[in-house]
Formats: sequence, structure tokens, C-alpha cells
Amino acid sequence: MKKFLVAAISALGMSSSQGSPTEPPATPDYSQVTTKEAAQKLVKEGKLFKILLFPEEFGGEDNPLNAVYVPAGIPEVKDQITGTLIKYYNEDLIDSLTVDPEYKGESIVPSKIKMVAKHSAKTGTFEPTIDIW
Repeated sequence: MKKFLVAAISALGMSSSQGSPTEPPATPDYSQVTTKEAAQKLVKEGKLFKILLFPEEFGGEDNPLNAVYVPAGIPEVKDQITGTLIKYYNEDLIDSLTVDPEYKGESIVPSKIKMVAKHSAKTGTFEPTIDIW
């Protein structure tokens, strides 16, 4: 596969709080995960998972600028989107991709991952966003 264009790709990184049985669960808060070491500790506990922002299938490499740590469920969502991107690429509907993670405060766990896929010679875009926390 030809290589895609990568726009903003940056780095890394959990902590969650739970409500009482009579309250709905609290919104996850990853604001205390500010170092790669903290994120890796949560990976060992099964609370975070490492994913690549720019897919391997399109030349994304496992390096600190392309790897982030996310909670359970997000890797599967990212895999579904990557599957769609591969399909669109194979159908010549896209030829470039930008991936832009958003962060809250000093946390290295992205709060969102925004993607924009388009074709240089065609109109239209595919713009999925993964809301994390």
C-alpha cells in the first residue's frame, strides 16, 4: 500500500472512578495519567491498551509519536475504523489520512482521536472521531 499523509500525531497514556451501585458510573477520568510509566502500569493491570494512531496497514510505525494508551473498547473501535479505511483505500476512494489526537490537561490518554480521510482527486471526506473521555 502506498503511504498516507500523516498530519498531527502525538504521544501517549488511566485512572477511573466508579459510582456507587445506586448511582450511574462516573465519567472516566484519566487526568492523573501524565507519564508513560503511569500508562504502562495501567496496561499491566489491564486498564489501558496501547494502539497506533496511524494504522500499521498504511505504514504507521510503533514509535512514541504514533502510539497512545486508551481504555478497553477503544482498540476495537479503532480496528473497525481501520477496516473501513482499508476498504475505502482499496476502492480508490481515499489516498490520504490525517490523525489528530486531542488531550485534556496534562494527561497522555487522548480524550478524542479525530481522523480525516480523503482523496486528492475526488470530493468528499470520511471523518470519524473516537470519543474516549
